[in-house]
Amino acid sequence: MIVQRVEKHLIKQNDSYYPMFCDFAHKSKNLYNHANFLVRNEFIKNNKWLRYGEMDKILKTDLEFDDYKQMPTAQSAQQILRLLEKDWKSFFTAMKDWSNHKDKYSGRPKLPKYKSKDGKHILILTNQNAKIKDGVLCFPKTFKGFTINPQFLQKDDFVSFRQVRFIPDYKSFTVEIVYNIEVPDALLPDNGRYLSVDIGLDNLAAIVNNVSVKPIVINGKGLKSINKYYNKQISHYREIAKRMNGRDYTNRMNRLTLKRNHKIDDYMHKASRYLIDYALENNFNTIVIGNNKNWKQESSMSKRVNQSFVGIPHMRFIEMVRYKAQNVGLKVILTEESYTSGTSFLDNEEPIRTNYDKSRRVQRGLFISNNGTKINADVNGAYQIMKKVFPKVNADGIQGVALHPIRVSVA
Repeated sequence: MIVQRVEKHLIKQNDSYYPMFCDFAHKSKNLYNHANFLVRNEFIKNNKWLRYGEMDKILKTDLEFDDYKQMPTAQSAQQILRLLEKDWKSFFTAMKDWSNHKDKYSGRPKLPKYKSKDGKHILILTNQNAKIKDGVLCFPKTFKGFTINPQFLQKDDFVSFRQVRFIPDYKSFTVEIVYNIEVPDALLPDNGRYLSVDIGLDNLAAIVNNVSVKPIVINGKGLKSINKYYNKQISHYREIAKRMNGRDYTNRMNRLTLKRNHKIDDYMHKASRYLIDYALENNFNTIVIGNNKNWKQESSMSKRVNQSFVGIPHMRFIEMVRYKAQNVGLKVILTEESYTSGTSFLDNEEPIRTNYDKSRRVQRGLFISNNGTKINADVNGAYQIMKKVFPKVNADGIQGVALHPIRVSVA
């Protein structure tokens, strides 16, 4: 089976090619706004949706405003128009859903907006323009000799190169190279050995199993520390910037944000890789992960805890686990985790509302069963998450249930 993957590179402000990409991104923004003006005008006046083919024909022959021709390649211009059409398609889909389910929305969906006048927009090149030659990714002449040495060419499962996306940040560009690899067509057979993962804050992931292997927790305090330091520094510099020159964002704040994002992304990659390696080493072919929809939006924790919880990209961690599991044929099952923290696995309780009694969670990390047995609260929750998918799993059916896990750090 062929799947897509992305390799990232960073172009910083001190790079000699940075001004060139700023110019390209500005022209991309101009084309997006020009095309969006045509589509909005046609929709408002005639209630008609101007599709990609019509936009391309109009802008290609526009002699007064040559935004289309200013793009580095015709294909890059066409990619911007396709992105705009995708934005309008999302708007119409949202409008249709809003008309039937107004309670799901805070207001009527709005038309796709124009980009900021002085802003930048993504630039996309397909494999028609960017080519791999002698292990180097080469670009058209308008890129003035810019090249990239991609790492994916060294992968044994590499199949083909697809496109390059230049995504503008505050003072840098992220280059995303999209390529195809080949992964196993079929998942590894169900061998009856399962892992269950409860995602949290101090414990990023509590990992239990249905055999005699001792549970583990991946330490999340490093992530929490990174996020806490970032929030404190940003608050400090924002107050200074607002008081001194009326600005909401500065170069220093941008550097802090980029550094924080890179640190968290690195930690998530290491944690997800550890989980996959742990599953392979111990012959677990299925991973169950608890995940509640809108758990961030509906969080009702204290302000301080909520700030840390919402700031940690747990869904990013889940996505990393899923695609890395796909690479090696492991099965990942996402399940909602309602009532898992307040029901007792040791008492063979089903994770349902009638059994829910969170008073047994006497401390943040300690749960007490009905007969007084103490178990790590996250371990209990992870076992109950497993029970959501495999209802027959119970304390008697698991060989040597371990009540307290081993903490591991991945940084």
